[in-house]
Amino acid sequence: MLESIQHTTAYIKSRIGDFEPEAGIILGTGLGGLVNEIEVEKQLMYANIPDFPISTLEFHSGKLIFGKLAGVKVVAMQGRLHYYEGYTMKQITFPVRVMKMLGIKSLYVSNASGSLNPEFKKGGLMVIEDHINLQGDNPLLGRNEEELGPRFPDMSEPYQRDLIVRALDIARANNITCHKGVYVAVTGPNLETKAEYKFLRTIGGDAVGMSTVPEVIVANHMGLPVFAISVLTDEGFNEVLKPVSLEEILEVARAAEPKMTMILKELIAGKDA
Repeated sequence: MLESIQHTTAYIKSRIGDFEPEAGIILGTGLGGLVNEIEVEKQLMYANIPDFPISTLEFHSGKLIFGKLAGVKVVAMQGRLHYYEGYTMKQITFPVRVMKMLGIKSLYVSNASGSLNPEFKKGGLMVIEDHINLQGDNPLLGRNEEELGPRFPDMSEPYQRDLIVRALDIARANNITCHKGVYVAVTGPNLETKAEYKFLRTIGGDAVGMSTVPEVIVANHMGLPVFAISVLTDEGFNEVLKPVSLEEILEVARAAEPKMTMILKELIAGKDA
């Protein structure tokens, strides 16, 4: 794996020259619009990058975007990878390894998720303060590469506390509804049953989704500070569940995206409320 990471990193560096990103961004389902805020200097299609996995979802673009966001050099994944697409955990998290090798000092992750908490309504935002991994797999299984991180990485604080505090302050200052909570990662691709939603809430979840946790585990393994935020696109706490379509999820995500973009932009720029 280390050789593949080095090979891919070398190729990307040959294409972007002396550009060294300070922050890495992973954009979730329906949340690719943040790219419009980036002063783009270079774009690379996943399909053209050696050893780089390609998103199989038609609504994910599959591009690495290099440029400046609020004056900060960033690399953004426009189109993330999911376990339910059939990739291994190591493939899903390969881009995080590469971004770290490219020089990023922190990782910012977004996703669309379902609310489990009756106080967290559809269309709102949730800053992730902790997670529960129910995906039944782990990207760190197998032989450990000491060059990448320790065999037994600590996960007592997987999400950077100061970034959480600052993000919530930014949200309050801009009258944005933004909660703080626990994210539960499941495999998908189906949405949950009523009994499953109840179970996930009972074990401590505030939102449920199909991504994020593998990338966060690998980021912690490599010593990267992480910030993650969810757009709550549906509700799983009602007594009578309403059927939810992908189109509805994408519509809610697009409507909430400007609020998420504002928080991420000011956070990455180092601004306080």
